[in-house]
Amino acid sequence: MAIHYILILFLQFLTPFCKSDGQLTQTKHLTHGDTLISKSGDFALGFFSPTSSNKSFYLGIWYHSLPGPRTVMWVANQDNPITTSLFGMLAITNNSQMVLYDSKGRNIWMSANDIITGAARAHAVLLNSGNFVLRLPNTTDIWQSFDHPTDTVLPTMRFLVSYKTKVVQRVVAWKGSDDPSSGDFSLSSNPSSPTLQFVIWHGTRPYCHTTVLNDVSVISSGTYLSNTRSILYEAALDSGDEFYFLFTIFDNSPLTRITLDYTGKLKALSWNSHSSSWALIGEHPTAACDLYASCGPFSYCDFTQTIPACQCLDGFEPIDSINFSKGFWRKKALKCGTQSHFVSLPGMKVPDNFLYIQNKSFDECVEDAYANQGRRQGGRVGGAGPIPVCLYL
Repeated sequence: MAIHYILILFLQFLTPFCKSDGQLTQTKHLTHGDTLISKSGDFALGFFSPTSSNKSFYLGIWYHSLPGPRTVMWVANQDNPITTSLFGMLAITNNSQMVLYDSKGRNIWMSANDIITGAARAHAVLLNSGNFVLRLPNTTDIWQSFDHPTDTVLPTMRFLVSYKTKVVQRVVAWKGSDDPSSGDFSLSSNPSSPTLQFVIWHGTRPYCHTTVLNDVSVISSGTYLSNTRSILYEAALDSGDEFYFLFTIFDNSPLTRITLDYTGKLKALSWNSHSSSWALIGEHPTAACDLYASCGPFSYCDFTQTIPACQCLDGFEPIDSINFSKGFWRKKALKCGTQSHFVSLPGMKVPDNFLYIQNKSFDECVEDAYANQGRRQGGRVGGAGPIPVCLYL
């Protein structure tokens, strides 16, 4: 039976089943040379090789309407390329699964859904948003590429940051400019504060934090991209157990994407039709002092300077005037009974391992800080645990 199966599959590869007519079905497959194009003409799905050697092939989605080099924004078999000489085939099985085969009939990639054998026949379509969906006749989507991003987030994509305070989705950069396999850098929420900020990781180590998710850009540290000054608007959506990140663009705006490149840069890019190239809207990190732990305790990266640099908070001075990563300490030690006050520090990143006390006014934040003063001085007021830091949004 195995020999017959391979022979039949081999014969299928010799006949093009799918031309660019909008959808795949159980009787219409996608093979090398075929493309599935969205109705708008902006996106295409098909097989590609990122290098001129044509030794490795991937199933991906790219911008179809743009001139110049292909810009790929999603890859199915990112870490399992097709290396056989007769390429591959994407098919929808009788139990409504999408499966990518190589020419020898081996399973290279498969969509994951909860549909059981005998379910209604599904078809696959590439939407104008760039989302590739597997859809039942009743219009229920049982799988979508937007739930499985690679290195790019597109407008209207609901990026699931966390579910029941657990990190869910992550964006993974390519290994190189022409190597779609998983690279060293990734983006996800911070496990200690999954609804507050994103972290760019280098392997398992933090590379840099973004600013707090508070209806402002997570891309630009120095200049926020608001809905009044840019084509791009970002929002954090809390729907109970699920917490999403979403960005949208204005009507008639150029094609826009957020991508994590192989160097660890998180970039917002917009297509410039005059130069026929991607224009940079914002990126993160933007300076050396913006990297994780570069400035040390009681300091921040000051982006108001021509060259951003570490600055100490008021009342502090550097421990080491050359190496600011050692942090800063108080110019004068606090003394019990003396007059002191707290100040608001807008635009700061939140520290690691802290307790997020929500829905507090500034005065209530001050009260909580005073109540936990013993713990900050090394005592055990209220028991062991992280130092409470009130994030005043």
